[in-house]
Amino acid sequence: MSDLHQQKCEACNANAPKVSDAELAELMRAIPDWTPVVRDGVMQLERQFKFKNFKLALAFTNRVADIAEAEFHHPTLITEWGKVTVVWWTHAIQGLHKNDFIMAARTDTVLAE
Repeated sequence: MSDLHQQKCEACNANAPKVSDAELAELMRAIPDWTPVVRDGVMQLERQFKFKNFKLALAFTNRVADIAEAEFHHPTLITEWGKVTVVWWTHAIQGLHKNDFIMAARTDTVLAE
């Protein structure tokens, strides 16, 4: 595992740069289970996590919510029976920032706990 999950998110605003194509390719190597998707013209990172039941899925959702709140960077979380879909992107820039990759890596770490 890369050290991406240990990096600190930086505050960003509407002028913050989106990741370049080269940065995207490099950062994706650190989070290979995630998929870049485009929704309504906005690049996002998405991953589905599978669980044995709703209770485990909800517990995972709550742990992801805790790490999101700690960084004040919030994903879309869809919790279903046995499945959680997590989507990271930076709303202020309507695209991907390095913060999204840091948080995706941290989400992977939550799963490993």
